[in-house]
Amino acid sequence: MKMLVLVLVLVLVSLLVSPGLSLDCYVCSSSPTNEQCNQNTQECQAPLDTCMTIVDTLGTVKAIVKQCASRSTCSGAAATASVDSNGDGNTVNCCSSFNLCNFSKGQSINVHASVLLLTAAACLLLSF
Repeated sequence: MKMLVLVLVLVLVSLLVSPGLSLDCYVCSSSPTNEQCNQNTQECQAPLDTCMTIVDTLGTVKAIVKQCASRSTCSGAAATASVDSNGDGNTVNCCSSFNLCNFSKGQSINVHASVLLLTAAACLLLSF
């Protein structure tokens, strides 16, 4: 029975770590709203393995860009993104845990999905 639990945990962990063979992302160029931005999708081709969402804000004007990117490109862009005290600037969010993960900046959804799977695995382990 413990072997079955171990196998289930390993499967759950592999699902969290492995992004799969390909990733579908929402793609758009300079849309003012998230709803308008989520009209088109694209299957990312290697080495593009991450959905990247960039939100540029200047006053009341917002431009959202969504695209496939490499993990390193997205992480680098996220590290240099900044918003000033007036709310002007840009934010960058990266996700790769499931298809179309960038429907709404993606990052918080990834964290919640991971927490849910880890909680389920812990409950399974504790039940034996």
